[in-house]
Amino acid sequence: MWFDRKKHDPAEWTGFLEQGVKVEGKLEASGTFRIDSALKGTITSDDTLVLGEHASVEGNIHGNYVIIAGRFDGVIHARGRVEIQPNAIVTGEIHSPCLVIEPGAVFDGKCHMLAPTEASKTVTIPIRSAAGQNSR
Repeated sequence: MWFDRKKHDPAEWTGFLEQGVKVEGKLEASGTFRIDSALKGTITSDDTLVLGEHASVEGNIHGNYVIIAGRFDGVIHARGRVEIQPNAIVTGEIHSPCLVIEPGAVFDGKCHMLAPTEASKTVTIPIRSAAGQNSR
């Protein structure tokens, strides 16, 4: 699935962290980068950052387009879009002009919607979502 970059972004894949890898610290990525591992720290991405189904990330993300299919706990600052895919679990804060929560995703935290033209104007929306989940 993650090789189907037409679905997400036409940019070139520049790297990935596979399952079984544990990273702690700061990661800077350009182009489209995928994480399917455990990471604790700060991630900076100029392009597209994909947290895959097996990702377990704790910390801060500063990026453009962030796609989450795994677990994330922390703060996201996105200049573009944040997409939380089905079965993803996100806890914390999201600062972005565009947030998409797919059915089946879980988001527990605050969303600060940035104005597309002026990042200083924000609207804060507290959200607790278990979109599309069936009763257990």
